[in-house]
Amino acid sequence: MRLPSNRQCAVEGDGKKMDQAPPFRNPFVHVLKFTPMEKAKIAFMTVTLFPIRLLIAAFMMLLAWPFAFLASVGRSETTVEPQCLWRRLVDIILKIIMRVMWFAGGFHWMTVKGRRALPAEAPILTLAPHSSYFDAIPVTMTMASIVMKAESKDIPLWGTLIKYIRPVFVSRSDQDSRKKTVEEIKRRAHSGGEWPQIMIFPEGTCTNRSCLITFKPGAFIPAVPVQPVVIHYPNKLDSITWTYVLRILGPVLVWFEILWLTLCQLHNEFVVEFLPIYTPSEEEKRNPALYAINVRRVMAKALGVPITDYSFEDCQLAMAEGQLRLPVDTCLLEFAKLVRRLGLKPQNTEKVLQDYGNRARKLEGQKLDLDGFAQCLDVPVSEMLRDMFALFDEQEDNCMDIREYVIALSVVCRPAKTLETMKLAFKMFEAEEDGAITEMELAVILKTALGVTHLNVSRLFTAIDSENTGKITFDKFRCFVEQHPDFAEEYLYTENAGLHSSPCHGHQAKPSLSARNLQGTATTKTANGICPDFSPKEHGSTIDGLLKKHN
Repeated sequence: MRLPSNRQCAVEGDGKKMDQAPPFRNPFVHVLKFTPMEKAKIAFMTVTLFPIRLLIAAFMMLLAWPFAFLASVGRSETTVEPQCLWRRLVDIILKIIMRVMWFAGGFHWMTVKGRRALPAEAPILTLAPHSSYFDAIPVTMTMASIVMKAESKDIPLWGTLIKYIRPVFVSRSDQDSRKKTVEEIKRRAHSGGEWPQIMIFPEGTCTNRSCLITFKPGAFIPAVPVQPVVIHYPNKLDSITWTYVLRILGPVLVWFEILWLTLCQLHNEFVVEFLPIYTPSEEEKRNPALYAINVRRVMAKALGVPITDYSFEDCQLAMAEGQLRLPVDTCLLEFAKLVRRLGLKPQNTEKVLQDYGNRARKLEGQKLDLDGFAQCLDVPVSEMLRDMFALFDEQEDNCMDIREYVIALSVVCRPAKTLETMKLAFKMFEAEEDGAITEMELAVILKTALGVTHLNVSRLFTAIDSENTGKITFDKFRCFVEQHPDFAEEYLYTENAGLHSSPCHGHQAKPSLSARNLQGTATTKTANGICPDFSPKEHGSTIDGLLKKHN
């Protein structure tokens, strides 16, 4: 697979083309590399400044707790009381304490651009890009309400501080929680400024800030004016971003690793910019998906970054557990986006993939042109289908192997089921007489499953083909994988320069299955803790339909 060099610009919400093409960089991965000097600096700061900063930050959190507790006592969760003098004083004290905490963390000065709107002018603040728990800085600066998981209020110390800002809680155990959350946001947004502003991260997950991914419509369903707010971290070493590949302390302590590396920097810059209030048109009020797309365009222009139709679902693909974890520059994110927009993701995944596999096997490697590809998928020829076809037209000779499409679709639909995808691929490529494949065919299978253009599998094939027959069967492959569960790291990533695997452990959720579990299913990722996804499913599906309409 390959990304074509003449990729077209994406189409915006009003049908206009973007000024910038979609990014080539995977927005869910950030490769962090250190020079020897930076390593020495981090080592020195770890034993000198880091423990001092950590203690001061912890003390400030403890100092804030009694003030937040006193201000929260006797307060109703359904009504808002007048902001009396002593509550205003507590609000000022808490802001000062939080500012001292951030100062101790190296954020010595923070640049604020623009004017924050009053709650009556814009009851909702939409923030982007979302890349770290350090994005809580604007929350402590404004003491605006946020959308939080209901479980957060039970965390000692932290729960009291959270309840002080009167968040809107989302409960995982309540099936109607999303609907109730949207109704609560509507109620507050239409209160005429009585309630504090609600701060929402519409991306719903963390990225590396290289682009703006799809906005979820939850913040735009109330159909009230919003104030877009953009965040910058113009630091030389980006230790802020949560999605970076290099893990020193492991996935369990990833949150502490980010804190450690950031506090080891002498100074951390932070810029927040309040953009002009965006008032929705009548059409945008009726269509939250269109409203979200147009606000995203305004914010992307202010940031100077492109927008892309990658979404939280693509983040799930990039972070999925499996023995073939996707590389940083995989083409499968682009493929997954096109599958979603063309409506090709099957409901009955196993049955559809088996049917595709049987049809592809009968073709016996026969190449298809664009019309044949469209006929095979039973869809009309369109620009989006041309873009998908181009991913597999590596030689640019206007033909592709449908077996590669089936492999890519299998990875997208069941990213953690490595063995199932390989079994399907072997079935399509194996010879009838001995049920085996060659080294070249294994290379095609694996490079398609990883979404890369070139892949050297000679060392892996030789290790599996211990009898030196020049062919391997699926049973041999499965036995080898069972004996070498980390075969990809050992035989593929070490043999192919530049093939960096994506992190299989993001902050979105802790993996429930080991990467060694070949039969496991994709782990369910949840949105970030600061702003979980609360958009009702019917509005979420509206986005895809809107994109299809405009494209």
